Amino acid sequence: MKTCALVIGHKRSSPGAVNRSSGTSEFAFNESLSKKIENAVTGVIVQRIFRRTYQTLPGDINDLNPDFIISLHCNAFNESVSGTEVLYYHRSTVGEQIAGVLQKKLLQALKLKDRGIKPKTTEDRGGFLLRYTKAPCILAEHFFIDNDSDLKIAKKNRKQLVQAYAEAISSIAVIV
Repeated sequence: MKTCALVIGHKRSSPGAVNRSSGTSEFAFNESLSKKIENAVTGVIVQRIFRRTYQTLPGDINDLNPDFIISLHCNAFNESVSGTEVLYYHRSTVGEQIAGVLQKKLLQALKLKDRGIKPKTTEDRGGFLLRYTKAPCILAEHFFIDNDSDLKIAKKNRKQLVQAYAEAISSIAVIV
């Protein structure tokens, strides 16, 4: 049976982006989401991972020897930008392929603007994790948490979002 490392982006003491109106943090949203994803997936072992430090995260994940990795995040910019994107390491053809699988499912669930799949180098935001994990790794920015409308849509469609991840994880397990 394949194993998916499901990384909860950020941590309680450093929660990432925060929605100014509701106070919802990236970490809080994704921690809750990750539990639901883990429970919804069948046929694949889902190992939820919490970050100790950013520098140790790739090694912590590699120690678990997963078949693939999905890191859960929410974008933020200026409270008006909207959309969904998935990042992958620019030299990983498998990463590119599985990013496309997840992006398609996330778009179906949230129906937000398609910001595409994006290749990242080691120096780019998220690139360190994408580069230094042994298994194919993708970083999902399912919506812009600082955009009130995006957050409202994500909360309203949480069941569809969980299902999108569960279906993507099952599909990716066949690829890797």
